[in-house]
Amino acid sequence: MQNLKIFFNRFISVFTKDSLLASFLFFLVLSSWYILRPVRNEMAVANVDELPLLLAFGALAMLLANPVYAWVASKSNLKKIITYCYSFLILNLLLFLFSWRVLDLGDSVWLGRIFYIWCNIYSFFVVSIFWVLIINIYRNAKSRSFYGVIMAGGSLGALFGSEISKRFASSFNDFGLELFCLSATILLSLAMITGRYLTTKAENNQKDKNVGGSGLDGIKNVIKVSEIRSIAIYVWIWTGLMTVHWMTAITIIDGWSQDPEERIVFFSFLEQIVTPLTLIMQLFLTNIFIKYLGVKKILMTYGLLFMLVFVLYGTMPSITIVAVATVTLRLFEYGLNKPTRETVYSTLAKNDRYKSSVFIDTFVSRLGDLSGSSFIGLGKFFSVGFSTMPLIAIPIAGVLSLAGLKISKNERLKDF
Repeated sequence: MQNLKIFFNRFISVFTKDSLLASFLFFLVLSSWYILRPVRNEMAVANVDELPLLLAFGALAMLLANPVYAWVASKSNLKKIITYCYSFLILNLLLFLFSWRVLDLGDSVWLGRIFYIWCNIYSFFVVSIFWVLIINIYRNAKSRSFYGVIMAGGSLGALFGSEISKRFASSFNDFGLELFCLSATILLSLAMITGRYLTTKAENNQKDKNVGGSGLDGIKNVIKVSEIRSIAIYVWIWTGLMTVHWMTAITIIDGWSQDPEERIVFFSFLEQIVTPLTLIMQLFLTNIFIKYLGVKKILMTYGLLFMLVFVLYGTMPSITIVAVATVTLRLFEYGLNKPTRETVYSTLAKNDRYKSSVFIDTFVSRLGDLSGSSFIGLGKFFSVGFSTMPLIAIPIAGVLSLAGLKISKNERLKDF
């Protein structure tokens, strides 16, 4: 009974005004993205043969965008970063809406491809900017315990956005991107307003000063600083393996159904399975697992999960296996691994919290996507079956576990 009381008090203690406000902000951010996500996935299926090239353009765009972002961050504080970055993304959504409705480019295959590339950029930047705010405001041991609740708000946003996207699926053939872009624009605008309000906490504590430095700091520190480099290598390998999983999965999905509406519904259905499970973990288990399992075990587990998934893809590829593998990997990512990585980011120096973390979560992640797609492309070039490539990737999953162990050797992480 005493242990139950301690657990209950610990559970209640993380529900504060600050944690709930940050959770609501994440709800808005992920709602805006998850409305677009099933459409992005449909664009991937429709352009499956061009994915390596599209991912290459996405990585290049990330590389070019990061120095611009870092330069803006050097001259700005948290409130300005949120305002400038989210305003730019909102403008992009309105441009797609204008292209589809006014310029009548709905039938253009290139607009769909550009939208796919842009969605990949959007998904990483919109979330990375959110976490820049969080890891700079909530940094001490007590406020880091809010991460589970904050992530739970994002899961509810993912559920909400997926449901909206699912309901809009029937409009895709007639109206294309219009309803999706308009809804995402409204939600991201609300997120920008909420984020600006949340930064008053930093201002009141006199922490929200201009970051300083140069536009190349994020890139230079990933190369020069061993601690940052270890995180970058981990993220690079992880996203590469996730791309191997994804490209194998969409090949199976493409063979399962040729109907865009049916595939969008399937993608939305997966989100609605992942989200409730993730929400339960984030509310009740994330902080406990991070505290008692520690960074080392959580980071190394990813490689083991990929090994299991790749064995299943190689031996019994099916739409059911795709669903199970996707749910498992996403549950682990959002329920445990992502909060753990953000905890690691919160220990970094100020310049790296603002710049290197975004560079890793955007360009390095896109580079991982490109590496994973190139790996699958090599298989196609040498006429290796799509179900064989995941089996060949199993040793790389072992390297991911070793990379996780290297990150966890940092002395500052042992008491987390």
